[in-house]
Amino acid sequence: MKEFLSDSFLLHSDLACELYHEHAAKMPIYDYHSHLPPADIATDKRFANLFDIWLAGDHYKWRAMRTNGEPEHLCTGDAQPYEKFLAFARTVPHCLRNPLYHWTHLELRRYFGITELLNESTAPQIWNQANELLATSPDLTTHGILHKFRVAVSCSTDDPADPLTLHEQARTTKLRTRFYPTYRPDKAFSVANPPAFNAWLEKLEAITRTKITTLDHMLAALHQRHTDFHNFGCRLSDHGLEQLPERASSPAEAATIFNAARSGQAADPQSAAQFAGFLMIEFGKWDAQRGWTKQLHLGALRNNNSRMFSALGPDTGFDSIGDFPHARGLSWYLNTLDSTNELPRIVLYNLNPADNYLFATMCGNFQDGTIPGKIQYGSGWWFLDQKEGMTWQINALSQLGLLSRFVGMLTDSRSFLSFPRHEYFRRILCNIIADDVNNGEIPHDTHMLATLVRNICFHNARQFFGLEIPEEYSSV
Repeated sequence: MKEFLSDSFLLHSDLACELYHEHAAKMPIYDYHSHLPPADIATDKRFANLFDIWLAGDHYKWRAMRTNGEPEHLCTGDAQPYEKFLAFARTVPHCLRNPLYHWTHLELRRYFGITELLNESTAPQIWNQANELLATSPDLTTHGILHKFRVAVSCSTDDPADPLTLHEQARTTKLRTRFYPTYRPDKAFSVANPPAFNAWLEKLEAITRTKITTLDHMLAALHQRHTDFHNFGCRLSDHGLEQLPERASSPAEAATIFNAARSGQAADPQSAAQFAGFLMIEFGKWDAQRGWTKQLHLGALRNNNSRMFSALGPDTGFDSIGDFPHARGLSWYLNTLDSTNELPRIVLYNLNPADNYLFATMCGNFQDGTIPGKIQYGSGWWFLDQKEGMTWQINALSQLGLLSRFVGMLTDSRSFLSFPRHEYFRRILCNIIADDVNNGEIPHDTHMLATLVRNICFHNARQFFGLEIPEEYSSV
């Protein structure tokens, strides 16, 4: 019987331990997609308590707490921070075999050196011990955490209508991690919701100091922000869509849809989807022209609980996997850009595991020999960023593409306590590779295996995305 969270956690052979400890664990982190708040990095935030850094805004934990019967005021409501922490502590023992159990205890160990299991009886001691460290340790400010976990690059997710002032402020600090924005213009698609669309356009007008009364005006303003992001060092865009449409509006159709939304008339679902298709083609061309990488997150069915959406708004833990058809829309989108040699580097993420082989094979249709792995099958996302989901993704990519060219893991998180997800992924990766060696399915070539692991954990992302990294990590 192995000890819980021992050095061999998730590593089931001597070779797996060797690959992880001698190679994967020594690699810096290249976190090319996250939702870290730029304000927290700009101010080198020191968190008030364990709730502030660990529970505030974490819909993974809220879902578990609700499922365990904890009332909403202890999740998103007005209860005191310690009351909410106790509610989570009561929930944790019921999370066995849920990835939250692993993540919770990895985070307690890696950040605070706490090895006790979290439950209602240990909660007071853990609360006090963690809070004391949060108040005093130089490793537990936002900058300290990024340095402690050797984060070479971190990319946030940013609306083009928002200013980059917090990113600019972060660059004036002594932050050693390279922190970049990512261009995510999803609110431009919201013509089915004219109040939200027009409110967002007002913000875009303000940031670009332009008047937006036509579709061309909006495109010009978005392109201006694309230029601003590029000049600041951004090299990634991102979009979260249920699915890609199978065709785009013509310019004239798109203008009509824009004008109607601007005057308060909502687009029907088909028109809204095709309007998004029109914009996505434009955005893809911009990314290709500037050598950016486009990320496509596809397949989430959001805000399922209308009662709770009305009370709490989005991103509060009421989203799930959708069962949308993706093949034709994804093929149409990639092919349209490829047909004019305007297909940028792409990372594709699916949320429904039934689509794993679809996405992995679609990548192969549009590799063009210009760079290794130009179209990437991205790591397990959201509900799939756990042991089984990561394993499925690694296996699908291995069977249908080139695992050796994979750009690896990311946190996709708002929490500064999420960096052990890279450790979790790396352990799973090393164990899968070692199992194949031990089964005689791939050769026991130490140099080849070490190179594979190091590349997936860091070097492939470094070469693929082309973002500047700190000098201290340039020779790893």
